[in-house]
Amino acid sequence: MTTTTPPVTLDDVRSAAARLEGVAHRTPVMRSRTLDALAGAEVFLKCENLQRVGAFKFRGAYNAASRLTPEQLSRGIAAYSSGNHAQAVALAARELGTTAVIVMPEDAPPSKRAATAGYGAEIVTYDRYTGDRVAVAEALAAERGLSLIPPYEHPHVIAGQGTAALELVGETGRLDALIAPVGGGGLIAGSATVVKGLHAGTRVIGVEPEAGDDTKRSLEAGRRVTVPVPRTIADGQALHTPGELTFSLNRRLLDEVVLVRDDEIRDAMRFAFERLKTVLEPSGATGLAALLTGRAGPLPGRVGVILSGGNVDAGRFADLCGGTR
Repeated sequence: MTTTTPPVTLDDVRSAAARLEGVAHRTPVMRSRTLDALAGAEVFLKCENLQRVGAFKFRGAYNAASRLTPEQLSRGIAAYSSGNHAQAVALAARELGTTAVIVMPEDAPPSKRAATAGYGAEIVTYDRYTGDRVAVAEALAAERGLSLIPPYEHPHVIAGQGTAALELVGETGRLDALIAPVGGGGLIAGSATVVKGLHAGTRVIGVEPEAGDDTKRSLEAGRRVTVPVPRTIADGQALHTPGELTFSLNRRLLDEVVLVRDDEIRDAMRFAFERLKTVLEPSGATGLAALLTGRAGPLPGRVGVILSGGNVDAGRFADLCGGTR
């Protein structure tokens, strides 16, 4: 009888945590009695919206970039992203004394594009509805001799993202359930690797926007499924197919994926602002939306939720959350 070692293990996440010590923020865990009452559980919110670059993405980007050789770093880094991974790679490159070229969609939020440029990265744009960002980035990296760091399809990236859950469980102790957003699948894969590795009985629930349910459909089909490019306010989760590596982990580790509508995401953003006094971008609020709507189902006693990011400019935040309900 043979066993296959998974591409990312709990030890890999612990190694990433050691590498990130003193570089990434150890983000706070927030509690709310109001939220506990609404959810019928003890809820622990991991505030990755307060991470460097405003999202969990810095963890994976820095873990991967910091493992490049001096020769690779001297040539520079390439990445593709709608915003948060773009900023994360740009900052990681600056921290490590190298350069970054980022492939971003033409309709990426202006605030994310400006922040990426602000960290010193060169930006190359493409049309997300007609272009192939992976092909564009791979061709660019090959032409210039750059090391490509994808947003989720990389074991060091996944391990880095998992450090958020490792910190959360280290502070709270055993969780009965963990809820996290699902885009390409790196955050939930790294998080599930941690919580299942520490406590096999912990329930792991992923959350996707209703318009972008590629991971949910893929898990139900038992294979990777492609959906039309999602049109959703949750731009960080507007992907049409799960990653091959992330799906190989998530099909084994996830217990369920639930869906939330754009109006429910807006309500969660508003709740976070009004009741928790914190700002979330749409993708960062989907886990909270699943909790508030009851989409995650009856929950056990102690529930962790990863608030994955807060990169939204004031104008867009007002447009999304303003007005009457």
